Amino acid sequence: MSGSILRVGALVVLAVVAIVFYAATFVVQQTQSALVLRFGAVRSVVTEPGLYLKLPAPFEQVILLDNRILDLDLPAQEIIASDQKRLVVDAFTRYRISDPLRFYQAVNSIPRANSQLASIVNGQVRSVLAEASFTAMVRTDRSRLMNRIRDDVNREAARFGMTVVDVRLRRVDLPAANSQAVFQRMQTERQREAAEARALGGQQAQEIRARADRDSTVIVAEAQRRSDEVRGEGEGERNRVFAEAFGKDPEFFAFYRSMQAYEASIKSADTRMVLSPDSPFFRFFNGPNAPRREVAPADAPAAPARP
Repeated sequence: MSGSILRVGALVVLAVVAIVFYAATFVVQQTQSALVLRFGAVRSVVTEPGLYLKLPAPFEQVILLDNRILDLDLPAQEIIASDQKRLVVDAFTRYRISDPLRFYQAVNSIPRANSQLASIVNGQVRSVLAEASFTAMVRTDRSRLMNRIRDDVNREAARFGMTVVDVRLRRVDLPAANSQAVFQRMQTERQREAAEARALGGQQAQEIRARADRDSTVIVAEAQRRSDEVRGEGEGERNRVFAEAFGKDPEFFAFYRSMQAYEASIKSADTRMVLSPDSPFFRFFNGPNAPRREVAPADAPAAPARP
């Protein structure tokens, strides 16, 4: 009996010791920092990971804070740029708790810190972007503007124990109604440029076509002139050869020319010729050596009568 009582007593003592140990210690992870509060006042700040002791509640309380980089998405807001264009800006920021004590004293918790930081970022975004044009935000000066917003927000956030790591403009765009008007204007501009390009191309094509026609006419005329010259030279050479052949053998030349005349005149099957069989045209029908047939005196024109 006495042994059982001793075991129960030992278990009770161990349980009490475990409860006291659990209530008097706390663990700080590597991603955390801790504030130890005694009756609501900050007694100590723990930034290193490990196992620590404290007085059991309600004497002391421990508040753990995340020391990692935290994200904060901001709602899209409309701003007016320096060129009087209304823009929709969607931004986000990343920050971390750099001073746990000041953070706790200023904003107390992360939700309140997000609300405070969102107000600061929105104000700085409006202030900085109001001095820039739409083109600078979208194309030419976006990085510098984001860095400037980050630095301005950082100066404000330092009062709350926070350090802003980055501020990014996720989207800078015109409102839907304005975007449609801008797209329509861009489309009209592109169509005008296309019409100008087509007109210029048509003019150049016409000039090229006219130049080609002129060159073609000149080339054809030159070729025709050269052709006429060559043809004239050929005909002159042919006449010279004929004349030379006629001078060497007039009978053979007469025979050759008669053969060419026969071929040219009776080549077609329906040729009809009404001539006398004694006509000199048929001289060589009687043989290649047929004598030259003289014209009858009766066929010669009559001499005029003497008075």
